[in-house]
This record gives sequence, C-alpha cells and structure tokens, in this order.
Amino acid sequence: MKLKASIAAALVASTMVGTAVVPVHAATVYIGTPPPAVLVEPVPPPRGGYVWAPGYWRWNGAHHVWVQGHWIVARHGYHYVPDEWVAVNGRWVFRPGHWVR
Repeated sequence: MKLKASIAAALVASTMVGTAVVPVHAATVYIGTPPPAVLVEPVPPPRGGYVWAPGYWRWNGAHHVWVQGHWIVARHGYHYVPDEWVAVNGRWVFRPGHWVR
C-alpha cells in the first residue's frame, strides 16, 4: 500500500514539475495611450550573480501602473534587455524584458 502511495506521489510531482517548466507567452498588447515618463529609481549597488531589471510601466487594461525595478538571476553568456514600450504605427506595443545571447 505504501508503494502505491509513493508511486502516485511521484507521478503527481513529476506532472507538476513538467507543468511548471512550460513557458507562458503573453499576448502582444497594443494601446493608443503612450506610457508616462519613466520614473527615476535609485539602482542598488551591484549584486554578484544578479542583473538589475529597471522599473517600467505596465498596462492594466485601463491605465499604466508602475512596476518597480528588481534583481533577476544572471544568465552566463547572455545580456538582459529590459521591458519597454515602443511606438508602432501610431500605437504603443509592450515588449517584455528578455535575455539575448
């Protein structure tokens, strides 16, 4: 009986791990309202093994909301491109931060 419970627990755990690894891609957001000016945040002193992701304006469906900067774990051989809003054909599109080799 204990063996069946252990096998069931292992199957559930492996399913959860597999689910957590699946990337989630956000839909592209186009809006007509430009984001406000970027807020100036003090950047903390460097932390070994981390990269500073600066703050940005997030669109919540009705207006822009400031998201504070934060540390993210560095990826060896990559550099981080921060979140940004870009004007495209008179509208604004959000480009999430990402790593580039």
